[in-house]
Amino acid sequence: MTHTDPNTADPDLADPDLAEPDLAEPGDLVDLTEVGDPTAPAGPPPLGIPTELETPLGTFPAVSGGGVVRVRNVRYATARRFEAPVPAEVRPDEAADRRFQRIACPQPPSPSDELLGRPLRGVEFDEDCLRLSITLPEDAPDEPMPVLVWVHGGSHVSGAGDLAGYDPAAIVREQRVVVVGVTSRLGLLGYPTDDAHPANLGLLDLIAAFRWVGEHIGAFGGDPERITAVGQSSGGDALAHLIAADGARGLFRRVVLQSPPLGIRTGRAEMQQRMAAAAGPLDPEASLDDLFAAQARAKQAAAGSGLRSAMPFGPRAGAAPLPAEGDVEAAWREHAADLDVLVTWNRDETAFFFEVDPKLAALAARPVVGSWLRRLIVARTTNAVYRSGARRFARIAGRGGADVRVAEFDGHPDGSRIGSAHAIEVALLFPATEAWTGTPLLAPDGARTLVAAGAALRAAWAEFGRDGAFPAGYVPTGHGWAGSLLARRV
Repeated sequence: MTHTDPNTADPDLADPDLAEPDLAEPGDLVDLTEVGDPTAPAGPPPLGIPTELETPLGTFPAVSGGGVVRVRNVRYATARRFEAPVPAEVRPDEAADRRFQRIACPQPPSPSDELLGRPLRGVEFDEDCLRLSITLPEDAPDEPMPVLVWVHGGSHVSGAGDLAGYDPAAIVREQRVVVVGVTSRLGLLGYPTDDAHPANLGLLDLIAAFRWVGEHIGAFGGDPERITAVGQSSGGDALAHLIAADGARGLFRRVVLQSPPLGIRTGRAEMQQRMAAAAGPLDPEASLDDLFAAQARAKQAAAGSGLRSAMPFGPRAGAAPLPAEGDVEAAWREHAADLDVLVTWNRDETAFFFEVDPKLAALAARPVVGSWLRRLIVARTTNAVYRSGARRFARIAGRGGADVRVAEFDGHPDGSRIGSAHAIEVALLFPATEAWTGTPLLAPDGARTLVAAGAALRAAWAEFGRDGAFPAGYVPTGHGWAGSLLARRV
């Protein structure tokens, strides 16, 4: 099969003149554009060329393009509202009519949407959202490939696993790995504030997703013995909590925590009580509008809790599957023994919030002292929320026997005003040029060179997933960017 150059075109689009194979063997692809796939939308397919992927589990509807194959929206569990997930039966054709859709769990708009280039453009919201999207090389090798399971950020209230800005085609194509994007419940739907419902449904969803991957990823060419969990921001926070959770040990061999806000993990009980009182009892039959109104009340009630109020929703210690807050670090030591761990943070993490918070933006704009105040606040809050908590987690995991590395990233586009802000490395790992073009986070022109600029970073993540190794010292950025990742072993 031939494809467009991923460096000059949308990696989701493939050459329309693809030739159909004569015979489909296990793992082969069949181009359905000529035989008239009934699920394909009219006109050029926006998310790939329709095809099928034959596996030992059956034949999955898929799309191909840019040297990769994607199986979208595989159901890993089902769940009634405010109830724990139930593992789903594997049905290869279940998502046939959704191979051209990106699905997210329902969520209100996020204040960071504009800074990130409106990442939810074209996404369909559906409470039936416990889904995986699996991306593998089109010319997959015979030997099992390392598996990277992506858990997105978004303060536990926004995002999804299969967004255009999280397109893993580059790392899959270059490094010959399998990438699985996980979508799970968020906000009040994932972390109910009242005591009438399980508090940590979002974590239970992730446990169900990792179990599905461990049991079935071999059918897609992945190696179930080399599963690496990769979480950014609240995704890293969720993975750190999974390491301490009951029933989650052994779900992954390695873990990458990118910018986990572990500095605001503790001391949340009083804030959570205020949130519960403000939201009130949660009715499983309520409309989404009513639930979002309750979520907004809970968020407002969290104000006054210092830096914790920046991410009020999320895991609740002392509620299943988590131990009490005072026991989490002991659980980390106990459960980390078999893990390889990489924990990273960005030099200017909280510069991100100067771009989305009007009060902080006004402070930075003050004459004479504004830029000095911005630098001071960014340095102190980055340390408090990200760097110090990451280092503490790394030390605890290391004492438990884990092989641990920590790393600081100071990369940024040439001429950047914002710097190495929160989430900026995500664009290098998932360099979907079209999705990131015009994104203020990458101004003035960082999106244009993403593929080349992030090649070393993607190689480092894949190397870690492959055998636990990681480059010593600097991992540089490339053309159009400055800075690097500096890693060291704990």
